[in-house]
Amino acid sequence: MEGTKPVNKKLAAALSGGAVLVLALSGCSSDEKDNKELDAWAKKVCATVPAQQAKITAAYDALEKVAKDGTPEDLQKTDSKAFQDLSEGFKARATALDAAGAPPGVEDGARKQQDAVTKLTVLSESYADLKKQVDALDTKDQGKFASGLDDVSERMKDVSKQYKSAVTALQSLEKGDVKQAVAKQEGCKKASPSAPAADS
Repeated sequence: MEGTKPVNKKLAAALSGGAVLVLALSGCSSDEKDNKELDAWAKKVCATVPAQQAKITAAYDALEKVAKDGTPEDLQKTDSKAFQDLSEGFKARATALDAAGAPPGVEDGARKQQDAVTKLTVLSESYADLKKQVDALDTKDQGKFASGLDDVSERMKDVSKQYKSAVTALQSLEKGDVKQAVAKQEGCKKASPSAPAADS
């Protein structure tokens, strides 16, 4: 299926812009302060993060692998499942953050928390749309498939921007006392791998 190879590379390049969402709410801090309410909030936020992160990481890995040299059928099947998993992973992260509420005692915490929830939700919905777009591709017609895949890679560029926006929102939420509280939580410590090198 040589005709799809250049398009696969385009898709791989687009995907590399949205490498793994290394949870901004993670890290180490030597200056630990006791704030029981904030610690309890951080525990809620971090409890389900390892499972979410594993799902998101595996999905990105699958997308990058198949984008380099997969048949149309492989690409469609893998992309569809990966986009579904990404949608569910980011939705779960938004839901957990929303359920935790605003970080107690943090200036502008409610606005920052809701901003992160909104951006993660938008990202989840975008991946759900990408799944629909991929599911509709015609794998029997190589020309149509390549053209459709090209549209997917273009859409991925927009999704990559949404991804970066979500990261920025999480980083804004994770400052000062919030960062210190989250740094104590095992769930967030486990979910802070290095992002894989982007392969474009």
